[in-house]
Amino acid sequence: MIIDYGVGNLTSVKSAIERCGYEIFISNDVSDLLKASHVILPGVGAFSAAMNSLKENGWVEALEDEIIKYQVPLLGICLGMQLLASTSEEGVLEDKIKGLDYIPGEVKKLKPKCNKERVPHVGWSEVQFASKPDIFSNIKNNTDFYFVHSYHFKPESEKHIVSTTEYCGGFCSAVSKDSIFGVQFHPEKSSKNGLNILTNFLEIK
Repeated sequence: MIIDYGVGNLTSVKSAIERCGYEIFISNDVSDLLKASHVILPGVGAFSAAMNSLKENGWVEALEDEIIKYQVPLLGICLGMQLLASTSEEGVLEDKIKGLDYIPGEVKKLKPKCNKERVPHVGWSEVQFASKPDIFSNIKNNTDFYFVHSYHFKPESEKHIVSTTEYCGGFCSAVSKDSIFGVQFHPEKSSKNGLNILTNFLEIK
């Protein structure tokens, strides 16, 4: 199931999964979580707007039951990965914006370290693996994936960091905790290797 909470390009994710040979549905109805074997949380745009939409439409409580209590596999993509964090500094002057808090950590602004680096970070960049959960099986180290983002998720614990990418001083490009996974890049736009990740995720029991 792909969550439709009004943020993100859902059809491209759905099409990519169908190319992998799987059936998947898009829904804006929280009750559909009860029949989902796997859940994908996509997203583009602002952290605060995304969290407000999740709250207003009842997704926060519903996801808490299915993902935390019943361990239904969850994959956050791009902004969807950032929403897994505890807080975000995006657009904040004083108090930080609270996230889903599934993986402790903070979302921070990318800061260029040289004249060649630009924010937002757009294009293909390598990922270096720190660990290899099943979702990344058959993916070689230093594989390129497609990124579009201005913020990055900084987990509190290194044990939740799956991969890093050398851009703007380096950032975490994938996370995992139990049955929860997040990728900062777009697997649906990352050719064969991106499709392999989606397939691996949907094979998780």
